[in-house]
Amino acid sequence: MTQKIFESYKLGPLTLTNRIVMAPLTRRRATAPELKANDLMALYYRQRSSAGLIVAEGSQVSPEGYGFTGSPGCYSRVQTEAWKKVTRAVHEEGGRIFLQLWHVGPWSHRLLQPEGKPPLSASVVVPVGEVLTPGGRLPYEPSRSMTVNEIHATIKDFGLGARNAMEAGFDGVEVHGAHSYIIDQFIMDGTNKRNDEFGGSLENRSRFLFMVLDEVMQYVPADEVGLRLSPRQVKIGMADSKPEDTYGYIVNKLNSYKLAYLHISEMMTQGERLGEPERTVLPLYREIYDGRLISCGGHSRVSALQMIDSGYADMVAFGKPFISNPDLVDRLKSGNEPTEPDKDTFYHGGPRGYVDYPAMDSEAQA
Repeated sequence: MTQKIFESYKLGPLTLTNRIVMAPLTRRRATAPELKANDLMALYYRQRSSAGLIVAEGSQVSPEGYGFTGSPGCYSRVQTEAWKKVTRAVHEEGGRIFLQLWHVGPWSHRLLQPEGKPPLSASVVVPVGEVLTPGGRLPYEPSRSMTVNEIHATIKDFGLGARNAMEAGFDGVEVHGAHSYIIDQFIMDGTNKRNDEFGGSLENRSRFLFMVLDEVMQYVPADEVGLRLSPRQVKIGMADSKPEDTYGYIVNKLNSYKLAYLHISEMMTQGERLGEPERTVLPLYREIYDGRLISCGGHSRVSALQMIDSGYADMVAFGKPFISNPDLVDRLKSGNEPTEPDKDTFYHGGPRGYVDYPAMDSEAQA
């Protein structure tokens, strides 16, 4: 296998130091009540700036897009100013960083929503599971179907988030269209039961996504905009009846957008990556997509090298390995085994399990 993954790579106007991407990871350590980035977050991203590209954690584009307590926003002046310390930290280390624009849709609760209203969705759904609220962990409740006015307002919210991200110094933005959140709610026929111009046909169900992209590109050049999709990975109770047709249609149409990249999220384990490589959808999309592809989900050093060498992906994203290995790029280069993360510290809390994972040199000296 070659070592192309460690070589510099041209991404639109950017030259990345390698083809390794730090995937967006919700860590829920933003400062309340403003939901703004802080010094701890700046240190966290600084430590991981050897990634060719960091995609910072999903950041809600509006108060209505909030559903995960402690997750940062990108819709207010205070939030925009606070993100500047993060982008400055990464750039001081020679890194590149995009901000992921996020709206959770129905994965929220009225206790987290403005005026205590039910959360928004393409159509009424009741998510499975519980959500952390000011009143403790509570079952999800039915969402409400968005009015056409609310749809257009949310599209504008994505544009505002994009504008704020660029003002904050990010090198680009990634639109979160994956994992059953608001954009995916419109895409999937299992969650979109509308009978207006945003429901029914494939063209109508994908209309919201493409209007969001059009709005975002009012503020950010196309080659600095990424999109994340998860064609086969949805939350329990959420699905599309013909995902190959649905997402194939979308991916083909994306060719005309000339985006920085298309980020495909597949929730696979390392064992599945190596033992069942046929499960990946990347070969299918490589055939129909002309742009850059990022593969994410369950990658090891071996599968990442294989993915690049096969040509199925142009970059490979790692999620959890970056949590516990701030120097993951060096570990992958040397073949050293990554440190396993402490799952109990994934969310909330302070520095423990966030910025205290040692680099290889520190481990050797311990």
